[in-house]
Amino acid sequence: QVDLVESGGGLVRPGGSLRLSCAASGSIFSIGAMGWYRQAPGKQREYVASITSGGITNYADYVKGRFTISRDNAKNTVYLQMNTLEPEDTAVYYCNAGVIVRQGYRYLGVWGQGTLVTVSS
Repeated sequence: QVDLVESGGGLVRPGGSLRLSCAASGSIFSIGAMGWYRQAPGKQREYVASITSGGITNYADYVKGRFTISRDNAKNTVYLQMNTLEPEDTAVYYCNAGVIVRQGYRYLGVWGQGTLVTVSS
């Protein structure tokens, strides 16, 4: 069993910043890529950013230059620093990770429960 728990969401004014965190816990042998996705009301879930275990990052075009993804492998945690937020960034943000579990060294794709980010004046 592996859990991902996000935190750091909330209400922020346009142009403001927020930092999301996502911590993995459970019977973890190793974690591969970790990433963030978001789902706005009435829309499909979309990719935001990802980072490999070695620190290679990738971003969706609509957040490049504004968002920064990072991770602390010792803490099994991934972060998303969001700057210059826009109303269009309003969504539930979900964490995702590729995890090798100790039992049988199986690969699991795990999702967190999501954290709401609202950008509004």
